[in-house]
Amino acid sequence: MEQHNNKEGIDELMEIARLRFGMIVPVIQETYPDESIMAYCRRVSKVSMQLPDGRTVHYKPKTIGKWISLYRNGGIDALAPKRRSDLGNTRVLTEDAIEEIYQIKKMFPRLNATQIHARLVQENLIPATVSVATVQRFIKRNGLKSTDAALSGRDRKAFEEAYFGGMYQADTCYLPYLEENGKKHRTYLIMILDDYSRMIVGGRLFYQENAYNFQKVLKDAVAAYGIPNKLYVDSGAPYKNRQLDMICASIGTVLLHTPVRDGASKGKVERNFRTLKERWLYGLDLKQIQSLDEFNELLATYIRKHNTTLHSATGETPLSRYLHSVHPIRKPKSPEWLDECFLNRTTRRISRDATLELDCRCYETPMQLIGQKVEVRYLPDDPEKVWVFSEGKRYQARLTNRIENGKTKRENQVAIDYSTVLGGGENVH
Repeated sequence: MEQHNNKEGIDELMEIARLRFGMIVPVIQETYPDESIMAYCRRVSKVSMQLPDGRTVHYKPKTIGKWISLYRNGGIDALAPKRRSDLGNTRVLTEDAIEEIYQIKKMFPRLNATQIHARLVQENLIPATVSVATVQRFIKRNGLKSTDAALSGRDRKAFEEAYFGGMYQADTCYLPYLEENGKKHRTYLIMILDDYSRMIVGGRLFYQENAYNFQKVLKDAVAAYGIPNKLYVDSGAPYKNRQLDMICASIGTVLLHTPVRDGASKGKVERNFRTLKERWLYGLDLKQIQSLDEFNELLATYIRKHNTTLHSATGETPLSRYLHSVHPIRKPKSPEWLDECFLNRTTRRISRDATLELDCRCYETPMQLIGQKVEVRYLPDDPEKVWVFSEGKRYQARLTNRIENGKTKRENQVAIDYSTVLGGGENVH
């Protein structure tokens, strides 16, 4: 049986939750081949699971069945092992350290774990007490091991999902500069394509290429067309990050990444970019487009035309394939549920004045959380939507009003208990 030591932090517990989700996802998506759920549990119980600390464990069929029930009732959070009281003593790599590992492997792919560990310690991103093995396990688990194999020699076969929503493919395409308010901006097109129908389920232009912009497009696609069983993306920073991992696990989607430097592996969306440029972009007079909003309106018109035009590979329009797909499409439980699934997550320690820092902003939290390391969920572009989670309860954080707090102090009033101001503590189920 798996034993959890006292050094596990929030990030490591959620990593375990994602691993558990990976074992039960065929049941959640109703794609398992066995005659019953219990038969599936018995079969996968024979497969070992490697935990974040390197241990290999086996689980009983009954335990796996319990995870299915937990996920259906409480989502990805219900799969996390119960937290311990000393979560501050985590051995897990920080988000800054993880980002640095990705950058190092991108710039210097031949550097090994020992060399990367030395650089992380030198740059004070990890303490020297973090072992080289920890870094090595991370590199291995995330497919960052160096390879000299030529990609051009890979055996490729055409494939297609059997139904709508089986898999979405997504990618970003660089488009020309656009001048708005006297300033030139590079434009980026984020597009999501359903593999079976070739339907464009999400497409939007931005002035920045980042993880949150992709999350916006994905959320709109899920809201409009349903939850995919798989999401196929490349290994760039907008697509390979902890936030997207958690979002996909929350909605019940398996996240797949293409091999590094292998754009051809997601050929459908790449071909779609070429078609878009040839049939739409090259016919536009970009000098006449005054804003990004106007550019997006033109894009929306193109997407509608694409989705209702006969596709040469299928002999049908993408819209027709979508409407006549016989496999049931998984829909979000509610708009509120979808909003919750797409919240970003991080961890913070509550300071002695009951505040936390997030994106250069100060937030007030309940006083009883002082000194605790808590999980924070938020929308990056909305400073009003920030929540703190601790011991199964959720509190809404409030932007600090220093002027108001100063008046309270001068009037010698009793200190504010933000557990009441911020709504008490809502139990999380």
